[in-house]
Amino acid sequence: MYTGKSYRLKEFIVWTRKSIFLLLVMSVIPTILYEIFELKWLGISWTVVALLGTATAFIVGFKNTQTYNRTLEAQQIWTLILNASRSWGLMCRDFLNNPETSKVLIYRHIAWLTALRYEMRSYRIWETTQIKHNTEYQQYYIIPERETALETELAQFLSREELNYILKAKNKSTQIMALQSKTLKQLYDDQEIVVLQFVDLQRTIKDFYSQQGRSEQLKDSPYPRQYAIINTLLVQLFCFLLPFGLLKEFDKLNEAVSGFMHGNMVWFVIPFSVIISWMYTSLGQVGESSENPFEGSPNDVPISQICKIIEIDLKEMLSEEDLPEMPKPKHNIIL
Repeated sequence: MYTGKSYRLKEFIVWTRKSIFLLLVMSVIPTILYEIFELKWLGISWTVVALLGTATAFIVGFKNTQTYNRTLEAQQIWTLILNASRSWGLMCRDFLNNPETSKVLIYRHIAWLTALRYEMRSYRIWETTQIKHNTEYQQYYIIPERETALETELAQFLSREELNYILKAKNKSTQIMALQSKTLKQLYDDQEIVVLQFVDLQRTIKDFYSQQGRSEQLKDSPYPRQYAIINTLLVQLFCFLLPFGLLKEFDKLNEAVSGFMHGNMVWFVIPFSVIISWMYTSLGQVGESSENPFEGSPNDVPISQICKIIEIDLKEMLSEEDLPEMPKPKHNIIL
């Protein structure tokens, strides 16, 4: 998540420089062919390009709206996890008269959060973090899940026996929560909690499973590929045809100017074509970087920060003094 006021223009231009270079080539070639080699037939009707641009604008806007909604849903999911985790800590502390058992349940919950965030940061083939311009930008921020091994993190919160069991599981967060349920059943059987407390705690586990499932669904369900490909094709087609549509329009301007610019107005096709096309490609690139809210991009939902906030809150409920430090943004980016 970017925490600054806005990205700097220089950063954005560097991030999109590959597109700028390609757009420059795509605009220079038809302009040279039209003006120097006098291939006047290359100029096509501006109406055709304008209609295509309108359709492209609609579908680019639709994609960006949907990708923003995915990010918003992810933020809502993890806000619910944050709120429910605080409730879980209070219930584990106050329902039980055994501080050691309360600590086990709370620490195991932190382990569940840890396993879940590591799973959310794992790579999927449709994600964009491996694209060159995104890989280059990763030097400006830290992805915590790639700094420390999952086993090292879980070892802080689970016993050795539980750690060995969880590391063998396919879905580690699911099995950690299953251990929670098993412990609650044992507490109820031993009459350390009454039935209403047992029901409340199990209901909270059900809520955690529900939010975990929603988070996993977002992670494993990419933005529909049929919409993604039509968006890409339309943007590419529009950017290709735009300079051809501008040739005759700028050529007509020669009649209205005099002096040095008379006869040279066609060359303005190059900068204007690049600027307009860059607007479309940049919108597409921004939407692409926002469609997977857990992949490790600068625009991700900050699940690592949320988990650290929960960890600090829960440990304070146990009256612990050795609390972890809150992660600090690097270049105004925090995950």
